[in-house]
Amino acid sequence: MELPFYISFRKFEQEYYDNLEKWFEHYDNTSEIDYLKSLSALYRPYLCYSFSENSLQADAVIKVKHCFFPFFENFGISFCIDYENQKQVKSLKTGLNNVSEWKTITMMEYAQYILDKINGYFQKKGLDRLKENVLDYINHYDIITAREQTGYCLNYEEHQRTLPFLKAFLPCHGFTVDISLYRNFYFSVVRIAEFIDQKLTAVRAPELSALGILKSEAKMNIHMKNHSFLTICN
Repeated sequence: MELPFYISFRKFEQEYYDNLEKWFEHYDNTSEIDYLKSLSALYRPYLCYSFSENSLQADAVIKVKHCFFPFFENFGISFCIDYENQKQVKSLKTGLNNVSEWKTITMMEYAQYILDKINGYFQKKGLDRLKENVLDYINHYDIITAREQTGYCLNYEEHQRTLPFLKAFLPCHGFTVDISLYRNFYFSVVRIAEFIDQKLTAVRAPELSALGILKSEAKMNIHMKNHSFLTICN
């Protein structure tokens, strides 16, 4: 069962029990804890733990690789780029390095980039954007992996994790994303996570809470950074 992803806390809260009932109908031998665990995993990528506030904060960002291919139009791409291992590979024809760097962008920027790629695909293929539904193309392999002279080089597997958000946020038609809708999501995602955590506490599974998991991960990251620093110093 694909869990619905909500941009609005109010709508999430209103439809919580209806979705829980559908969960029970779909899965045998399950519990509300299983449902809450899946919900928590759905929203956790858009959150972080704040040590100063000892609370969850919205952190709706994604890391992408920004690439520039020298002489792309003149020579075409005749080289291989190893994105997964973060290596730059030289063009076989030009002998020039392909420039790339990691950038952290908001999910609104990512969604706009995907929308631009889809609309560009519509134009290239001569498709009527008023008849085509953007949401039918958000996981189109050729669109997601298409590369131009400069732009983001998207990892298709990593892109899969963004699909629930994109389905809920992107418009069916149009060229721009809704900033007010994103602002609503930014403030709602913490409330949604806190609602889920409260439910997990009520069913005696607080160890599965987003707050607990992200707090542990944050402490581990600090420990690893300190360990690496001490190793370098020694």
